[in-house]
Amino acid sequence: MSLTESMVLSGIQALLKEIFEGSSSDGGWLLNQNTRGILGLIDGLDAGQASRRAIASRSSIAAHIDHLAFGLSLLNRYAQGEENPFATADWDASWKRQTVSAGEWQALRTRLREQYEAWTKAVASPREWDETGLTGAMASAAHAAYHLGVIRQHLDILGAA
Repeated sequence: MSLTESMVLSGIQALLKEIFEGSSSDGGWLLNQNTRGILGLIDGLDAGQASRRAIASRSSIAAHIDHLAFGLSLLNRYAQGEENPFATADWDASWKRQTVSAGEWQALRTRLREQYEAWTKAVASPREWDETGLTGAMASAAHAAYHLGVIRQHLDILGAA
């Protein structure tokens, strides 16, 4: 069987879905069966929990979510035809929001969900993929999986899992 672009993109979509939405009762590629993804984990948190740091020198869950939403927004801008939104990206700023109010937390969770949904649609949309775009799409799943692991560890340390 020859590997096709469609197969690669379908695999990326499956991984993104599992990382953000969780695994099914049949299990998954990365997670055990019936394991919550990022969206399920953060929907159960209040602003105080999202703002608390499990380790004083590490970022809060709110900061991880802000960072993820920022990264996905750049990918979405790229998918919409912006030549290189990464060139002027302020990654340091995406880590500054360590604490959130209840309203800010709701808005941040909504932003992440919207950026995730837009990105998965972009990955599924017919387009001319180049090496940079395809590598970025693959990296987006790996990047999100890293943050899923950090968030799960954070929740375990705080006793909020």
